[in-house]
Amino acid sequence: MAEEQRSIGIIAKPGIPNAPELLPQLLTWLAERGVTARYDDQTALYLGRTDGLPREELAEGTLFVIVLGGDGTLLSAARALGGRDIPILAVNLGHLGFLSSISLDELYPELERSLRGEHRIGSRRMLHCEVFRDDVSIARYEALNDVVLTKAAIARMIDLDCFVDRHFVASFKADGLIIATPTGSTAYSLSAGGPIIFPTVQALAITPICPHTLTNRPVIVNDASVITIQAKSEDEGIFLTVDGQVGQPLKKDDRVVCRSSDNYIKLIRPPRMLFFDVLRAKLKWGER
Repeated sequence: MAEEQRSIGIIAKPGIPNAPELLPQLLTWLAERGVTARYDDQTALYLGRTDGLPREELAEGTLFVIVLGGDGTLLSAARALGGRDIPILAVNLGHLGFLSSISLDELYPELERSLRGEHRIGSRRMLHCEVFRDDVSIARYEALNDVVLTKAAIARMIDLDCFVDRHFVASFKADGLIIATPTGSTAYSLSAGGPIIFPTVQALAITPICPHTLTNRPVIVNDASVITIQAKSEDEGIFLTVDGQVGQPLKKDDRVVCRSSDNYIKLIRPPRMLFFDVLRAKLKWGER
């Protein structure tokens, strides 16, 4: 492999206690193997350097990107990669970590395997979200987990109309509504009573949050469907959140249109860690 290709990216979350020790060791380990590193501004702060790059730029030309943090850091990194065909090696420094399932102890063995090209890749499709106001597109987002519409006011339910492929589904009076990918089915949607969707299933989940009508239940639709949610509450009574990290308030009659994205992210997975292994570990399911 050409020398200029031997480069990886590093993204780290703020507040990692051992980062000032971990990151210099990681850079030394890479350098000993002829690999250079490009890193984000937060990683540069840990290293005491000023040559950090915006997350949107650091992945260019890298073999893969190491994400040090939890699932939240991974979600941010996935959006920053912008659909680039570059794998992510996510190291779990958080608590739950459905996505970032590689532990710190496994970091260097997984790096060795990845540098030899022996890594296993899991592909996850993203969700595209577009906001329309008076039939004019005013915002676009890409989500890995979910698009959520929730109440902005304290202790007040919101009103939403839901359509799938222009067919009316229901009017929801609830605390909110979640549109989740299979990846996001183990996140907020799961907490709201939504189904767990196997990662390779081509589906989206529509999960109401504490609906006023108890017969409003989660619905799974094909991921080729176009889901439209129309805000019926007063201006700025509803807030749109993407992956729990970015979003905006909505006005009455704004439409949020969700469809499967053309973009995927590729996750480097431990060779023996399968989806149900993660579920058993994270959800404390009983062993045989």
